[in-house]
Amino acid sequence: MTPQVQDERKARQQFVRDRQTVVFTVAIAILAVALVLSLLVFFGFIGKKPQSTSVTSAPNYGVSVPCPVAGEDGNAMAVTNSNINVRVLNGTGKSGLADAVTSALAFRGFVMQPASNYPGTQVIKRTQILFGKNTINEAYTLAAQFNDAILQMDDREDKLIDVVIGSTFSDLNDEKDIHLSADKALTKIQGCVSADTMKSLPKAVQHDPIN
Repeated sequence: MTPQVQDERKARQQFVRDRQTVVFTVAIAILAVALVLSLLVFFGFIGKKPQSTSVTSAPNYGVSVPCPVAGEDGNAMAVTNSNINVRVLNGTGKSGLADAVTSALAFRGFVMQPASNYPGTQVIKRTQILFGKNTINEAYTLAAQFNDAILQMDDREDKLIDVVIGSTFSDLNDEKDIHLSADKALTKIQGCVSADTMKSLPKAVQHDPIN
């Protein structure tokens, strides 16, 4: 066999090996991509239908809430802090938390009643602002101090608002971030209803009447 023939054979063999290498490389890459895609589908990152709004992300965390009460001019206005009576109840296992929040709200001008513990032994997860039909706008105004509180109307007739501190509470909103004053209109919570349509309200936490 001549050297020329040997060179041609070697060239053909090298060409075949190169083509096989390319084919194998492409095949492995395709299999790797297919594996990654299948894992993404399996774990729900691809092809997962968006879920409907969950309870935690729903307006007012899924709790029915009355709309702010509009005045004669048609606007529902915030209430001056000094006209809002508040009592803080500790619904967590952290001692002294209600007293600390009471002091902080008093510093911001709210009329504060002595702090206390929430009745019972159940730990409250999320902070609740409990109010009656006569303090709806006051409750909305107070809610601006918190970043994760639930507004809950109950059957109380007086003007005391209870704040039950929950275990998710960390701190009040920074005052500089609260752009709400007595000359500002309140923003309705999405899905709110007229207070008159809310029946079978929860019983209020027992307390001495405050006018």
